[in-house]
Amino acid sequence: MSVAEAATSAAVRSHAVQPSQRSRGLLLLILGALSAIGPLSIDMYLPALPAITAEMLSGEAQVQLTLTACLIGVSVGQIIAGPLSDVRGRRMPLIVGVAGFMLASLLCAFAPSVPMLIAFRLLQGVLGGAALVIVRAVVRDLYDGAAIARIFATLMLVSGLAPILAPIAGAQLLAFTSWRGVFVALSVAGFVLLLAVLPGVRETLPADKRESGGLKHTARTFWQLLRDRSFMGFALTGGLAFAAMFGYISGSPFVLQEVYGASPQQYSLIFGVNALALTVTAQIGGRLSGRVRPVLLVRIGLVIGMAGAALLMAAALTGMGLWGIVAGLVVIMLGQGLVLPGTGALALGSQPAQVAGSASALTGVLQFALGAAAAPLVGLAGTGTAVPMACVMLGLFLCSALTFTVLGRGRG
Repeated sequence: MSVAEAATSAAVRSHAVQPSQRSRGLLLLILGALSAIGPLSIDMYLPALPAITAEMLSGEAQVQLTLTACLIGVSVGQIIAGPLSDVRGRRMPLIVGVAGFMLASLLCAFAPSVPMLIAFRLLQGVLGGAALVIVRAVVRDLYDGAAIARIFATLMLVSGLAPILAPIAGAQLLAFTSWRGVFVALSVAGFVLLLAVLPGVRETLPADKRESGGLKHTARTFWQLLRDRSFMGFALTGGLAFAAMFGYISGSPFVLQEVYGASPQQYSLIFGVNALALTVTAQIGGRLSGRVRPVLLVRIGLVIGMAGAALLMAAALTGMGLWGIVAGLVVIMLGQGLVLPGTGALALGSQPAQVAGSASALTGVLQFALGAAAAPLVGLAGTGTAVPMACVMLGLFLCSALTFTVLGRGRG
């Protein structure tokens, strides 16, 4: 790139950043709330999984497919909205995604059967996925280098409230309404987010910086990303760690409530403690960005996560009881707080802003596709003990560490 081109690029970036500097706190709050769509969709109805199983006269593995369907939908939504936002800009796909999420959540509330609920959850995931992918692309539009990791950590602080509060709110809703009321509440949350996005999120990708071309160009961009060793190493590392977390998310309602006797309210509190652990370490990692290499922070997170998974396995095999299981889960979440934002920042930071939507989409697809594959594994292996959940989480963390060791080099 010539000096003149670099100056022009910097001027364009500066022009795009100015609106966010004047209202930086509000923008980050809205982006954090948008990134909470995923946790809200997944975590808020977790305490209701046993109730859905009983009401629908269905099996646990079938009901867990409602979680899998949502994750698959989020993957599909990201793969569509990410490249589309590189061509059309960020704002309009974001508005469509949030509005669609609101309507799809309402459909879930009136699902007459498990197959219909699975279909509506798929639609909910597709539309919610648009918001998730565009949030990361907006961050890449506005920030560079170590600032990306710091902003991701800040967003996790805001969106980290969602997995803490969502299951608690879901459990409290179940005290006076059915699981259908949880989805009505999600629809209301989507409406509030739409009201925030319309005035609060401006276009961050100028027209002259957008990609041109159709499906063929999009496919070429994805092929280039798939061949990028560093990008794929970081994205797969985060995706496998993310899948380990979904082994916990899908298995813990049955393990903690039915095996160890926790009430829906106790389960929601345990879930909140784990989410808080993840949020705290994410903030520590964000503050260390720029002083400690992101690659080192991810390595530390992987070691902590594997130690927690080993503790979880030991607790499950030796009968240490509920608090032994909880201790292992908390340690795992401490590691996740360094791994997830760190790998996301490394993956997106390795790519130019012009393809941020596609890079964000591929990162998200890997995360949610692997999460969708992991979600039913615990149920298929059996939820009579915590051993299957521990095996799934430990195995995925080991795969994540191996992937990072083999592929996570170069531009990191």
